[in-house]
Amino acid sequence: MIPTFSIPNIRLFIAFKVFFNSRFYYPVFTILFLDFGLTVAQFSILNAVWAATIVLAEVPSGALADIVGRKRLLVFATFIMIIEIGIISFIPKINPSLIFFVFLINRILSGLAEAAASGADEAIAYDSLAQKGDVQQWGRVLEILMRFQSIGFIIAMSVGAAVYDPNLLEKICGFFGFAIAFSQETTMRFPLYLTFILAICAFITTLRMEDPVKDPDLSDTKKPQVLQAFSLTLKAGLWIIKTPFAFSIILFGMLFDGIIRIVITLSSQYYRVIELPESTFGIIGSLVAMFGLVIPKMAKKIAENHTPAYALWITTGLSLTGLTLMSFFWPYAGLIPALITFCAMYFTGFFVSFYINQVASSDQRATVLSFKGLAYNISYGILGVLYALLLKIKKPGIHTESVENTLFIDTFSGFPITFVFWFLILLAVYYFGLKKPSKQ
Repeated sequence: MIPTFSIPNIRLFIAFKVFFNSRFYYPVFTILFLDFGLTVAQFSILNAVWAATIVLAEVPSGALADIVGRKRLLVFATFIMIIEIGIISFIPKINPSLIFFVFLINRILSGLAEAAASGADEAIAYDSLAQKGDVQQWGRVLEILMRFQSIGFIIAMSVGAAVYDPNLLEKICGFFGFAIAFSQETTMRFPLYLTFILAICAFITTLRMEDPVKDPDLSDTKKPQVLQAFSLTLKAGLWIIKTPFAFSIILFGMLFDGIIRIVITLSSQYYRVIELPESTFGIIGSLVAMFGLVIPKMAKKIAENHTPAYALWITTGLSLTGLTLMSFFWPYAGLIPALITFCAMYFTGFFVSFYINQVASSDQRATVLSFKGLAYNISYGILGVLYALLLKIKKPGIHTESVENTLFIDTFSGFPITFVFWFLILLAVYYFGLKKPSKQ
């Protein structure tokens, strides 16, 4: 038995996750699109296309990963990442229609890359651990992964926001004795250039991975790969439905992830309403990322020493407390419940991965994890559309910043209400429809 972090795929898995997810343009994501000349409506359309692409490609890509190999899917994902970042990094700002078309391609490719990586990355790491090490150490792997990802996010959030600001760059250069003038036209691409470098690093990392040796009896190699993918997808879907524990994890996970991710998407608007200066947004993002250095260790102890029900109630308490207190929009102090809510997101990610990988078999692990990703994105998409419809119904004819802020405050209470409503429904479904006597 090899020590956990001496297994090459485990180290490469952690490196891949950091390179693939720590994107320097995240702290300026919305304004980056707008500075390229896109409108808010076009931005919304592009995000809808991104989510739809993931939904359509999520499960088929997981099935293909289980059949053709997880490494191939990860290499494909990182290659696509290089293309999607590259085309918007170097596109000239000359034709608005061309820019929208290129960003549309970017969102489709980004969705394909996310779908291809989802499931295949955890599956290759977990199976490598099962083959060469001790699967009981998976919680430790997740703990270390989240710590490194947090460090990556802290660097990306801080540096990405800094290099986007031409005034700050001029002051930094002036401090070192260089009189260099920057324009927003130039600096807006710097976070993209840095992310492009990470994409290349992610690609090189996946090339060094190796697929664990598979038992030839686990798959029927005589079937065409398309039929195998369909067969495996159907098999994994039926397994989830027939396995109450796994089905419950995914259902509760999609509730937590969907609502909290919508709130995170709207976080900059929330910060503005509670009177935090925009210059602090990058710092807050780094602070949130720092929780990843602490929470995984706490989550690991809970998962290993308590029941899944205990983990569920911990996450529920944090989510409900954070969302409810955020609805009061306390100036400055409103940051505290926001941080509580974001903590719940870390716990959700850890617990779902921990328990799903425990019960899923090796031959369909990537497919099962892809179903999880599919459920998450469906939840996120539906909640996003419902919230957009709510805004449209309540939105007055006047469009000013104060009116937009008032509308945001009036509609935000819908998040904790929706959370409580669906949580009670899922709880009833579990206890009266899914729960069966078992060791789980």
